[in-house]
Amino acid sequence: MRVGCFFRDGACAQLSPTSQKGGGYEAVIILITKENMNRMRKKLIVVAIASAVALGCINIASAQEMAKKSLYSRLGGKKAITAVVDEFVNNVAGDSRINKFFADTAKDPKRLAKFKGNLIDQICQASGGPCKYKGKDMKTAHKGMGISDSDFNALVEDLVKALDKFNVGATEKNELLGALGPMKGDIVGQ
Repeated sequence: MRVGCFFRDGACAQLSPTSQKGGGYEAVIILITKENMNRMRKKLIVVAIASAVALGCINIASAQEMAKKSLYSRLGGKKAITAVVDEFVNNVAGDSRINKFFADTAKDPKRLAKFKGNLIDQICQASGGPCKYKGKDMKTAHKGMGISDSDFNALVEDLVKALDKFNVGATEKNELLGALGPMKGDIVGQ
């Protein structure tokens, strides 16, 4: 076991415990020339640069890999989307600002199951998954409901709350909201 290395006047004194009875330390003196020191510096610089390049390549490769994966995959697939939708529907049911729009659906278990299935398929399809939304178009589905901007915003807040509960990343959350956002014009004011 080495205890330390002390530099002075181009030499390094290294203290190590002795193997003799009674203990103690022995000193080993290593002469360091300017040429050796410059070589060591150059090697350290090369190692540092190589490490930085390698780490940079890893980060670029992982970013490229992430970009290749669909939003659907990054969200965790249908199972994860189903969990988010279940939480989202619970959030909406507890949200006094907008739960009146869903009261009839919530009372009927078959209607509620169909509603959840449609939401799952809609998010799955919008995120690049294999599902196909088979429900009504948004204008028809929301006709006569009188949904306002504030109602729509409350709905988005409830969705974000569900996404946050499952630790969905900011990038994925923003992509999903960006994919669903254009529907607003077909929902509000119908």
